[in-house]
Amino acid sequence: MLDFVCTQAAPRLRQTTDELDLLLAGVEGRFVPPLPGGSPSRGNAHILPTGRNFYAIDPAAVPSRAAWTVGQALAEQAVDAYRAQKGEPWPESVAIVVYSDECMKTNGEDIAEVFALMGVRPRYLGQTDKVVGVEPIPLAELGRPRIDAVLRISGLFRDTFPNVVELVERAVLAVAGLDEPQEQNFVKKHTDQERKRLVAEGLSENEALEQASLRVFGCPPGTYGAGVSKAIHSQNWESWRDLSQVYTLWSAHGYSSRFHGQAMPELFRSQLSSVGMTIKNESSVEIDMLDSDDFYSYHGGLIACVRDCSGQKPVSVAGLTADPARPETARVETELARVMRSRILNPKWLEGLKRHGYKGAQELSTTFDTFFGWDAAAEVASNWMYDAMARQFLLDEETRRWMEQVNDAAVLQMSERFLEAHQRGMWQAGEEELRAIRRIYMDMEGVMEDGFQ
Repeated sequence: MLDFVCTQAAPRLRQTTDELDLLLAGVEGRFVPPLPGGSPSRGNAHILPTGRNFYAIDPAAVPSRAAWTVGQALAEQAVDAYRAQKGEPWPESVAIVVYSDECMKTNGEDIAEVFALMGVRPRYLGQTDKVVGVEPIPLAELGRPRIDAVLRISGLFRDTFPNVVELVERAVLAVAGLDEPQEQNFVKKHTDQERKRLVAEGLSENEALEQASLRVFGCPPGTYGAGVSKAIHSQNWESWRDLSQVYTLWSAHGYSSRFHGQAMPELFRSQLSSVGMTIKNESSVEIDMLDSDDFYSYHGGLIACVRDCSGQKPVSVAGLTADPARPETARVETELARVMRSRILNPKWLEGLKRHGYKGAQELSTTFDTFFGWDAAAEVASNWMYDAMARQFLLDEETRRWMEQVNDAAVLQMSERFLEAHQRGMWQAGEEELRAIRRIYMDMEGVMEDGFQ
């Protein structure tokens, strides 16, 4: 290990200073050396140094053999998490958020988890990682019913992995066509129910089966995102049900070998009505659920939509595979508390932000916005989290003065969001804290108005 650090990792890290030179080389049309993309902290030191012309993976090798091993573990952990929270043996269906960049970094662990839940395994070409199909795992070997899965893919996944979308469709058709009792095959159960409903509405048997076997949904062709963050930022919502409607508008577009982004809101919501669990996996310690509004827009919005369609709040988990040899699965509420204690409320993180002036203050405000968005969509935050952030960021004199000096707009934005959280009943604030934050907001609004005069 020491030899590897000295001869490989350290020299590669020192070369990351080449980024600016290689950026200029690319702008000037000169050669930029290639390297594969990925996460250096996930056993991929060979992708260093950064600043190279990185390339992705072979789409035909998704999921890889290594990803299949991790995906099986994630599937069983998800079932265990559901059982622990609900007291029921397993969900009939799960909904999972699938990102393109995560698929590239993990070679398809999310897809492998979907296959493991459904009870199918990838078929590989010889000893390679090239996937040539799927085959059902016998129920006796699986040891539980086949669990259905609905995928909400990102726009980039739609663009980069159309072959995987079709592979999921083949998995659904293979499992739905098995001669098994429906109580042991929820994929078959839901496909048959949906097919009968569509036939009753006037579709032919073939058309009904094509739609009933569809499990992959995303945003409209040529667009990206889930829409929820836009509603949050504009304050154009009243409750999580409004966010569910926004999510449906952005997400209910079907993808398969036959459908290429057609709007299917009824089918989408019907598929979600049987979902008891939602999943969003993360493969890097460098990124967490408060790093971007995409996290709550995709997963938080999915939680709201499942809650709206099924009539009950789902069990929601995050698969953590930064160490592929030891994957973990945590409830979203537990993961949020971990991120709060380890990063957001860590004084070292705040001190690091202070070194970046304007951008650091903006990052602080944006992080609270992301936290607020999670609570708005999924109601996963605890009151102590609001209290702690208010005390540490806004009500701490030293921190607030620093923010006012480098980015007074961030102070205004954060104080307004705290007041909004209280007004919406998301934060049960003390009267003293409220008075202080109202005063800060009014003071900063006056400063901003003076600046525009």
